[in-house]
Amino acid sequence: MQSNDRYDLISIGAHPDDVEVGTGGVLIDLAKRGCRCGIVILTQGEMGTGGNTEIRAREVRDAAAILGVDILATFDWGDTRLEDRYEHRREVARIIREARPKIVLAPYPQVGHGRRQSHPDHVAAGVIAINAANLASLKKADLPGEPHLVDRIFHYFLPPGVFPNFVVDITPHFDRWIEALSAHKSQFLNPEKSRDYIDSLTLMARSFGMQARCQYGQGFYAVEPIVVGDIMTLAVSDEH
Repeated sequence: MQSNDRYDLISIGAHPDDVEVGTGGVLIDLAKRGCRCGIVILTQGEMGTGGNTEIRAREVRDAAAILGVDILATFDWGDTRLEDRYEHRREVARIIREARPKIVLAPYPQVGHGRRQSHPDHVAAGVIAINAANLASLKKADLPGEPHLVDRIFHYFLPPGVFPNFVVDITPHFDRWIEALSAHKSQFLNPEKSRDYIDSLTLMARSFGMQARCQYGQGFYAVEPIVVGDIMTLAVSDEH
C-alpha cells in the first residue's frame, strides 16, 4: 500500500472468511458505487475444519476479486489464540494511518451468552480494531504517518441478545455475495461438512432483511447515534 492510497472503508476480520460473511454485500455495493474498500485479516484460519493455510489464502484472493476489494494485510496471530496486544494494535493502527478510511467495520467486541456464543477470536478482533483506531489518532503514538481519526466504527457478528440498529439492503448484490462466499470452498462447499453453510447464511440475510423490510440485508451495530439530516430518508415503503 502506497502512502498516498486512501480508502473509504476497511473491513477487519479474525478469519479468512469473516469479512465476506458479515460485510460482503456491503463491500460489493460500495465497490460498484466507486468507493475504495480494503480488508484486513488477523489470522490464517489454520484451525478451520476444511482446507489449510495455503488453500485458505488462495480463497481469500479469489473472494476479494469477486468483492472488488483490496487485501491490505493478512496476519498470522493465531487462530483460536487471537489476543488484544499492543503490537497487534500497532500493526492495525499503522494500516489505518496509511489507508485513512472514513469507516471501519469490525466484529462486535463483547462476548454473548447462550448456545450460540461469540467466537473469542471475533471478540478479540473487535477489541483490536477499536484500540487500533484510537492509537492511529494519537499525535504522540510511535507510528509512521500522520494521525488519522476514523469517522465511524460499525460492528458485525452480533451475539445473541444484541440486535442491529441499522441494516444495509444487499438485495441487488445477493447473487454476487453468494459467489464470494462460495469462493471459500473449503469452508462452505465442503462435502465432508454436514451443515449447509450457504443456506444458513442466506437465512441470516433474510432475517436481517425481514427486520428492515427488504429481501436480504446485513446487520450492524453502531455504538454512537447516527446523525440523520432528513428523517424522511428513513421511511421505507412496503413496496421496497
